[in-house]
Amino acid sequence: MIGILLRAAITALALWVASQLLAGIHFETTGQLIIAAVLLGLVNAIVRPIAFVLTLPITVVTLGLFLLVLNAAMIGLVALVVPGFTISGFWTAVGGAIIVALVSWAATTVIGNTGRIERFSTRR
Repeated sequence: MIGILLRAAITALALWVASQLLAGIHFETTGQLIIAAVLLGLVNAIVRPIAFVLTLPITVVTLGLFLLVLNAAMIGLVALVVPGFTISGFWTAVGGAIIVALVSWAATTVIGNTGRIERFSTRR
């Protein structure tokens, strides 16, 4: 349960960072940000794998770059469902997908899968 809440919090943080860096992503309230983060997690768990399999040939042809479009589509789908969460266009959604991926990756790297802050050490 902690892992699910932690991932939702990381996604909410990533969406907030994207809304601060890009003028085309806007949330009216913090509650909508949290709802969008939880819904994005559900969409990424349920819809994205199906869409990934269906678009696998074009993903292979574009050497994986189509995954950016797929991630932008998932954020756009969440924006359609959550009232008060708006995205101004396709390129804003692509930029938001990149920012969400980078922030989520960085936060997950620091926090780790256990929910605790990881200590980095070098091996000799």
